[in-house]
Amino acid sequence: MKEKKQGLTKWLYWFLLGVAIIVVYKTLDNFDQIKEWIGNLFDVLGPFIIGLLIAYLLYIPCKKVEEFYKKSKKIKFINKKARLLSVITVYIIAIIIIALALNFVLPAIAKSIVDLVNNFQNYYNSTMNAINNLPEDSVLKSDVVIDAIESIQHIDLKQFINLERLTQYAKGAINIVNGVFNIFVAFIVSVYLLLERREILNFIKKLIRAIFRKEVYKNIGNYFNKSNEIFFKFLSSQFLDAIVVGILTSIAMSLLGVKYALLLGFMIGLFNLIPYFGAIIAVIIAIIVTLLTGGFGQALLMAIIVIILQQIDANIINPKIVGNSLKISPLLVIFAVTIGGAYFGVLGMFLAVPIVAVLKILISDYIEYKNKIKNAE
Repeated sequence: MKEKKQGLTKWLYWFLLGVAIIVVYKTLDNFDQIKEWIGNLFDVLGPFIIGLLIAYLLYIPCKKVEEFYKKSKKIKFINKKARLLSVITVYIIAIIIIALALNFVLPAIAKSIVDLVNNFQNYYNSTMNAINNLPEDSVLKSDVVIDAIESIQHIDLKQFINLERLTQYAKGAINIVNGVFNIFVAFIVSVYLLLERREILNFIKKLIRAIFRKEVYKNIGNYFNKSNEIFFKFLSSQFLDAIVVGILTSIAMSLLGVKYALLLGFMIGLFNLIPYFGAIIAVIIAIIVTLLTGGFGQALLMAIIVIILQQIDANIINPKIVGNSLKISPLLVIFAVTIGGAYFGVLGMFLAVPIVAVLKILISDYIEYKNKIKNAE
């Protein structure tokens, strides 16, 4: 009986291996069709994915507000409807913030972009005239600097950024979510997910418990909690850190009299979402723009101030906001961002760090588990 069972197990193993090989072969053979099918699937599921992301980002704020409302024992209605009221409150605050950004911040940034593009050639000519008037032994008259500045002239910003192209970008952004209907669906999905989050999580837990053994169920729950903590802390803290850096940089540049201070501050805050590389790229762009619009002295002073602010952010602000949730080396972060950007673009650069942090936990636990088994033998 035992030999029969072992034979059946071997047969099942080889059968599953053969099926796996066929599946892999057919996948590679029809990769373009499968890629197109997956793309169409994501287009259909787009509103649900966006709704899930919104609900995920607003989960903690809703939870905190709900706890606050539950403490209001004097008013029974508030206590009983705490979850509903918390979702309404958080969405009202989010809508107010978005409305303020659309009415005040974005128009100023758009105006700065258009003005920069229209006057780019004048700024370039002024910079070249200033360099030509410098002494011949000046560092700024070296071939490297001259070639770098001349290469900027060949960049036709108007083909990328003009009112017509900005309109096309806006239309493209709308097409990503297939119009107002899909935005509305995403909004409704996020609301229902937040209202029924406890019931949904309980259902998933029961399903996993029914499928897997008790030990596996505990491990899945443990890794899910760790992964969720890493992703939420990273996403929320990076957004908050980007806002803080953008505001501080804009204020500092405004005090220095830097033109397009709001635009450059917003850009530095946005690029700051990408670890390591984002800050470096943003500062270089800001220095070039300030060099063209305000001269070498202002660009140098701005660079010093911004680098000081970046160091304050890296050593004080960011650790306070992010904490030690990731616990991965800078080398691993750089490696993750490079690989993520190479294969998945900007989104890959942004999400690479938390994904690598989760993989590090899984690999470390696996190594520890294997070592325990070997030590026990």
